[in-house]
Amino acid sequence: QVQVVESGGGLVQAGGSLRLSCAASGSILSLNDMGWYRQAPGKQRDVVALISSGGSANYADSVKGRFTISRDNAKNTVYLQMNSLKPEDTAVYYCYADIGYRRSGYVGRRNYWGQGIQVTVSS
Repeated sequence: QVQVVESGGGLVQAGGSLRLSCAASGSILSLNDMGWYRQAPGKQRDVVALISSGGSANYADSVKGRFTISRDNAKNTVYLQMNSLKPEDTAVYYCYADIGYRRSGYVGRRNYWGQGIQVTVSS
């Protein structure tokens, strides 16, 4: 069984930094695109940043120049370094991973989501 688990959220003052981590584990055959989404109260879930297996990254306009996504393929882990945080960055952040897996004699591929982690930026 494949799991995706986030860590690193918390409370920080505006202008501060946080680093989120997300590790995938289990019967993984391939780890394709990975990334981060976020959902603020009363709003839809939006993409923050995505990174391909080759390391090509894309960002939402609202975080460009402040956030950096990276990954360690040997550890099946994706990171989100968040600098110059603003109160509007407050949200639950979700890790996303497109994973090829093996289970009970067959192989498949699907999107996996973490449980979500709270990031709160105070003004």
